[in-house]
Amino acid sequence: MNGTIAALSTPNSPSAIAVIRLSGPDCAKLAMEIFSTKEPEARRTRLAQYKNMSGRILDDVLFTYFKSPASYTGEDMLEISCHGNPLICSEILRDLFERGCSPAQPGEFTRRAFLNDKMDLSQAEAVALTIEAKSLRSLEAARRQMSGELGEKIRGFSGAIADISAIIEAYIDFPDEDLPDENKDAIAKSAAEISGNMQKLIDTARYAPILRGGINISIAGAPNAGKSSIMNALLGEKRAIVSPVAGTTRDVIGERMPVGDHFANLLDTAGLRDAEDAIEAEGIALAMEKISHADMKLLILDSSAPMPDFPKKFYKLISKGDTIIVLNKTDISASPSIVLEQAFPGYEAVKVSCKTGEGISELKTSILRFAEKNKIAASADDILVSARHADALARAKDALLAASEKISNDGLRELAASDLREALDSLGEIVGKTENDEILDRIFSSFCIGK
Repeated sequence: MNGTIAALSTPNSPSAIAVIRLSGPDCAKLAMEIFSTKEPEARRTRLAQYKNMSGRILDDVLFTYFKSPASYTGEDMLEISCHGNPLICSEILRDLFERGCSPAQPGEFTRRAFLNDKMDLSQAEAVALTIEAKSLRSLEAARRQMSGELGEKIRGFSGAIADISAIIEAYIDFPDEDLPDENKDAIAKSAAEISGNMQKLIDTARYAPILRGGINISIAGAPNAGKSSIMNALLGEKRAIVSPVAGTTRDVIGERMPVGDHFANLLDTAGLRDAEDAIEAEGIALAMEKISHADMKLLILDSSAPMPDFPKKFYKLISKGDTIIVLNKTDISASPSIVLEQAFPGYEAVKVSCKTGEGISELKTSILRFAEKNKIAASADDILVSARHADALARAKDALLAASEKISNDGLRELAASDLREALDSLGEIVGKTENDEILDRIFSSFCIGK
């Protein structure tokens, strides 16, 4: 990674402005050649004409030079702001490659920043999370991780484990010295406290996919109960086809909607009944699968009709903890039947009318309250960890507890010391104190080019 790379850092589509980014040792030389200027002043934006190698003017641009190490990557960098015409961007990049630049790989700018100690690995991962955030909560979680809060916690764990390790290593390296007796209870207590705090972070991993990917809400019910109408009403626009013909929705229709500071993936599923043909049967099977994996379910019931005869296995897919009963068509019948109370006792229920709009606001409030209460949670300081982080933390915790047990039971100190080194190595994988290129390749391959 010693050469100079270049890439478009903004979407490749028509826009007012586009940004082309360079990083590497040739940035200053390229600026002088392209813009016919002396060595550019760092962090000063200048207006110039971009001339390609044949002297042709490609665009009027703004360029800014960043001198290492005071740049995003820690290397010399050059940022060129041109008009957002994809043709202009393509021609500028073509010229840069002819001048010796290499096309940047996905995440290569951030990878260079990590390798040049501008950020730890958890912060580097947070760059991608910030770009991909789809709700205020996920954006805030990414911001906190990018600011280094997760890294600080991990370094705190590492420091505390290193303190224990130093005590153990001292007794190994200097057995004949007049050292004080080992305080096994203090070591065990410290290890238990560290592992307990680790577990709090590990527990947040189950919330990360929901926060970052959205809450999956399935809309289920019998044909003609008003599932598609409910979806359209929640979205505020016509997205799903509404028809009096039963079985109109045969596939799962997905749309996103904001839920407070979060967002949700609404899944309108096929009506649940005995299918009349093979295509509808396949749609119902798919609906049952989506319902089984949903974080939350909205069961739509027609309050003006008798209780539908749902498949028996459907009842195993819902519970009071993850399902809201939505009584639709209350403009026709304002009172739920006693059969409803017998079929779904204790379930939260909301009365709505898609025709008049009555109850839709209350339904949105119930969804938000339901999400906050049951699905969106975090550690006390609202730091979330990914599956990769949780795996490394779990391995560190297990190794720490194994070392503590050996010390408490007068086991070999050398084995306890080995366990502690394993714990430290596992924590190092989170912040990047590791030479494992496979881990780095896996992380940065998910980035967009230009970042």
